[in-house]
Amino acid sequence: MSIIVNHQQFHLQTDHSSYIFHVIANGELGQLYYGPRLHDQTTYPELMVREHHEAMPAWRLDTPDFQPETLKQEFASLGKGDYRDPAFQITEPDGSRISEFSYQDFRIVDGKSRLKGLPSTFDDEHDDAQTLVISLVDAVTQVVLELSYAVFPHQDVIVRSAKFQNQGQATVKLDRALSTQLDLPDADYDLLQFSGTWTRERHLVRTPLRSGIQSVGSLRGASSHQQNPAMILARPQTTDDQGAAIGFNLVYSGNFLDQVEVDAFNTARVLVGINPTEFDWQLPAGQSFQTPEAVLSYTGDGLNQLSQQMGDFYQHHLVNPHFAQQQRPVLVNNWEGTYFDFNEDKLVAIAEDAHKLGIEMFVLDDGWFGHRDDDTTSLGDWDVYQEKLPNGMAHLAERVHGLKMQFGLWFEPEMISIDSQLYRTHPEWTIKTPKRQMTPGRNQFVLDMANPDVVDFLYGKISGLIETAHLDYIKWDMNRNITEAYSPTLPADQQGEFLHRYMLGVYDLYARLIAAYPTVLFESCASGGGRFDLGMMAYAPQAWTSDDTDAVERLKIQFGTSYGYPQAMMGAHVSAVPNDQTGRITPIETRAAVAYFGDLGYELDVTKCSADEKAAIKQQVTFYKAHRELFQQGKFYRIDNPFNGDGNVGSWQVVSEDQRHAIAARYQILNHPNPAYTRLYLRGLAPDQRYRLNGGQHIYFGDELMHAGVFVPHLLESTQGVEQSADFSAFLVVVDAVEE
Repeated sequence: MSIIVNHQQFHLQTDHSSYIFHVIANGELGQLYYGPRLHDQTTYPELMVREHHEAMPAWRLDTPDFQPETLKQEFASLGKGDYRDPAFQITEPDGSRISEFSYQDFRIVDGKSRLKGLPSTFDDEHDDAQTLVISLVDAVTQVVLELSYAVFPHQDVIVRSAKFQNQGQATVKLDRALSTQLDLPDADYDLLQFSGTWTRERHLVRTPLRSGIQSVGSLRGASSHQQNPAMILARPQTTDDQGAAIGFNLVYSGNFLDQVEVDAFNTARVLVGINPTEFDWQLPAGQSFQTPEAVLSYTGDGLNQLSQQMGDFYQHHLVNPHFAQQQRPVLVNNWEGTYFDFNEDKLVAIAEDAHKLGIEMFVLDDGWFGHRDDDTTSLGDWDVYQEKLPNGMAHLAERVHGLKMQFGLWFEPEMISIDSQLYRTHPEWTIKTPKRQMTPGRNQFVLDMANPDVVDFLYGKISGLIETAHLDYIKWDMNRNITEAYSPTLPADQQGEFLHRYMLGVYDLYARLIAAYPTVLFESCASGGGRFDLGMMAYAPQAWTSDDTDAVERLKIQFGTSYGYPQAMMGAHVSAVPNDQTGRITPIETRAAVAYFGDLGYELDVTKCSADEKAAIKQQVTFYKAHRELFQQGKFYRIDNPFNGDGNVGSWQVVSEDQRHAIAARYQILNHPNPAYTRLYLRGLAPDQRYRLNGGQHIYFGDELMHAGVFVPHLLESTQGVEQSADFSAFLVVVDAVEE
């Protein structure tokens, strides 16, 4: 049993952690403990001790030590003596904003069901999950609050969400409705956030918690390039290899808030959910509102372990099961190879050369529809551009499939161009505020996905092309964020619902397409990594990690991303040099060595590659296929952090589940003269297992490789006779167990 109930005390146990809370004197819920697994007890008196401070409101005159401001709570309201930010707030018809939710009952359900209309976790594999639902009610409004706790014991994960059900007579308004709250007894943590911007997403930023509020979030209508919903609290001494940490992530793709508030007594309140700014929700009698799910996970064994257990959880309990364990194809995408300048024969020539190199899928990117020769036109007109593809999409697809290759297509379904037939026919489908100027972004605007007619239109267009061209893959892009948020389909008092309803429309379109075409592989993209989140992962098992394909920049992007997401989600491509985003020239071997640790692809015109480059690509594809399961599904270990020091070195490793195979990579950006003696210390091997390195003759035990390490050769002893730079190097170590 993962859920133990003792007299209104609730103990959620995973294999290695405990989460304990109880009903407190005023009928609300109080937090007791989250950390290493504890023995179950009927009561925890040391955890229930209440502090008392002067000059603070109390619950009642006869309970001076029951002070809401000092209590650790499960889902706090505002206005009754707790002045910290609340998890929710409700406005009644008379304008009052005080809620008093009292405990009613609980129920325990075996397994974990999906939420309706939202991406969510599940337990289709009968993996011992259990779900606890706590019901509380506000006696004045008759709103029922259900707090859901799904416990996945073997991944040490708890999934939380909240549901508000109006069982009263009058409409109330939700002013905020977050997904989870966690009150911690101290604030001795570092906050790990993953920040950046377009082409340098999810850079690790680690800072100690301080007094007051620290938060990351988005108001862009997407989870954003700038901040990511993944967040970690780690003890100051915690590293990738040891120490305690708590991971948080939100299964949502729109505006979000990750917040930690440290009070005057050095306690910390964590809040995760939909960003309250630009959100409110009318809740009429008889209706309900479901928050997105938030994922929590604790470990005492370092950040690598935290990432591994959360990544394993996503692969088994969030990603579309059809693709979760399926090997992802090696693809070639024509975008950086041709941009808008292509025709059918040019595309087929790329596919033919790619096929000879062992590449398994051809993806046609932007420019195939309407009359799109640049980025100013045709978004929304999802009909084939006859001048480029006079024989139609089905004919092109047939030629690609005839090569025994898969065929994929790029869409940007949420967008519209002013110069489009769709805009001329339905200008009201474009997001804009009445009487206000429309703000362009990247020469385009955004469709009103809160309008069911828009979703129906897009479903018809995309499903038609899936069937006509027998698509194997769709790259779903979103190249700009929302401005002038407003929908004419909503009344004035519901405009605060628009951005959430927009996301519900996107999820509805995804869900309908996946239900109808379960074998089509979706890859999400938002101008690269602008919507790299668990909400998208529930529908699209992989995502374009960043528009920046430069190998040096990808080191930090992929390293930072790995804290919150498994490598099987990361689209990672080899592109031509000089790189389009940085102008940097790196060896093709290094570009591949970075891209191996994800879903490998090529972003170039292979017909323009030299004979040497083609030979290198063929060798790379062969190597990747031989180790694909390890690269995509192996346990990922971070070794040398490129965010530390001068950032000149980064390294990481993947290890098979049975610990018999591993591949490590060390990357050095700039060479140094007369360098120090350097070793690479491997991770995750079986100490008593014997291994070979790179097919060599010598035999090593796992403990030696982990504790004594592997010698890293100097990059360049002398420049004499050398034509290529020794900068931007990659050193790969393939580790294979020796049969006894």
